[in-house]
Amino acid sequence: MRSLHNELEERVRQRTAALNNEMQERMRLEEEILSISEREQQRIGRDLHDSLCQHLTGVALAGEVLSEQLAAKSLPEAKAMDHIVEMVEGGIELTRTLARGLHPFEMKEEGFTDALRELAATITEGFKTRCNFECDGCVEIREPAVATHLYRIAQEAITNAVKHSNAKEIVVRLEAGTDGLILTISDDGVGVPPKIPDGMGLRTMAYRASVIGASFNVERLLARGTRVTCKLPDDSPALVIHETKG
Repeated sequence: MRSLHNELEERVRQRTAALNNEMQERMRLEEEILSISEREQQRIGRDLHDSLCQHLTGVALAGEVLSEQLAAKSLPEAKAMDHIVEMVEGGIELTRTLARGLHPFEMKEEGFTDALRELAATITEGFKTRCNFECDGCVEIREPAVATHLYRIAQEAITNAVKHSNAKEIVVRLEAGTDGLILTISDDGVGVPPKIPDGMGLRTMAYRASVIGASFNVERLLARGTRVTCKLPDDSPALVIHETKG
């Protein structure tokens, strides 16, 4: 009996070790997939900005020259050419917006808060939803990967609010305190349903939070709307909170 008991304990230890190794390998693969995805998004964003934007700018300049030539000859086609140039310039701005979304900023120091501020402004300009950014405290994020995950969480939460909640206003708030960094995205929409659809990206947001050692929560507000909260603890090596004077 003792021999059998020892054998069973050894099997349990081996199985437990195998499961732990399997879980660690799975987490490593998931992190690698996210990393590859992020690099690809950044590459596409750079290509859009450096290649397509430059090409469209050349087309717009050529159109302006042609428009001036047509106008000099008092041809009625000059007005149509002006309209085409305006459409191309609109395409340039749209491409730049897409590029910023894919490769938003240099993920370090104050670039993080600047990117969140620009993200909120872009949403306000591009949709019928007002998006405000609020920042309380001075924070520095040393690790670009951590800043990237936080930014993508905010981006996904904002996208959900715009697409699924019929929100009129979204507030992105970054609060730095003695207990860590708290990122919240609140909206005044219809609120998350009791059974959240898989396509809302909540699993990805939760996983991103777990990768950087942050907590993640989604809640339906009592009055109206949804609040997404991601909290990075103060003992995170990536986080530096500066005391504000006055």
